[in-house]
Amino acid sequence: MKIEIGSDFPKYFKPSYPEEFELFHHFEVTAGIPTVLFAVTTWKENGKPNVCFHSWSCFHGDKTAFFAVMGNLYQHTHSYKNIQREKCFGINFLPISSYDRLVDTIHHNELDDNEFDVGGFTLYDGKKIHAPMIREAFVNMECTLKDIQDLSGSGITAMIIGQVMHVLVEKEYAQGYDKRYGKDGFMMLVPAPQNLVTGDPNQSAIATLNIEKYD
Repeated sequence: MKIEIGSDFPKYFKPSYPEEFELFHHFEVTAGIPTVLFAVTTWKENGKPNVCFHSWSCFHGDKTAFFAVMGNLYQHTHSYKNIQREKCFGINFLPISSYDRLVDTIHHNELDDNEFDVGGFTLYDGKKIHAPMIREAFVNMECTLKDIQDLSGSGITAMIIGQVMHVLVEKEYAQGYDKRYGKDGFMMLVPAPQNLVTGDPNQSAIATLNIEKYD
């Protein structure tokens, strides 16, 4: 038997924090689909570096180009405004050992905050774009802005599409599966899976990858 959840908010769903369902659609915790976590880096209008801890994205392309498709970027954020202005952004993949430092940048993200200093990250200038990049990341992607779409048309979030122009990979992560997958590799956000029977909330989780099979 399958439990069916419609587009109308289920009144028996309990939020895990007061504003949860003001920020996120209930389908997010209904499906609980994991996505990779990373840091988006840009320059603020006052020249301070900005870090945005982000998920809700995918990466793909064809033989002519490769794209970073970032969903659910809030339009009120520094990152959204910075990307609009600078027409570029950095993507930086860090291991789960950096999680707490990345969360610190969420809590100290005012215009005058140097968010690289807040997180204890080393800054280097992008090779192909005008954006700050995190040296401690094991994979860095430098992206130019391709498109911005407000999918819901509500002015709340936007989907940012960036064209990847340059990729840097730490040598110890650049030799197959070792390091890149596991506790030192990509970290994933697991949206809090709602109990679809009782409506009770769960905590979000942070996961790492475990290779089960080679195809």
